[in-house]
Amino acid sequence: MDIKVGDILTMKKVHPCGEKRWLVLRTGMDFKLRCLGCGHEVMGARNKFERNIRAVERKDETSQS
Repeated sequence: MDIKVGDILTMKKVHPCGEKRWLVLRTGMDFKLRCLGCGHEVMGARNKFERNIRAVERKDETSQS
């Protein structure tokens, strides 16, 4: 799965604050994500997070001018 820094991930499970969307801060063997609801940051194994991704929102890089 092609995930880049700055992408917004919609997860299957809801965070305790009620938000499902997370901002990607770091990629590699691990992901570092920030909840868009409360700002909580988590870091964990890439394969664990990839199983729980429902959708990826990416800002189109070519439309910026």
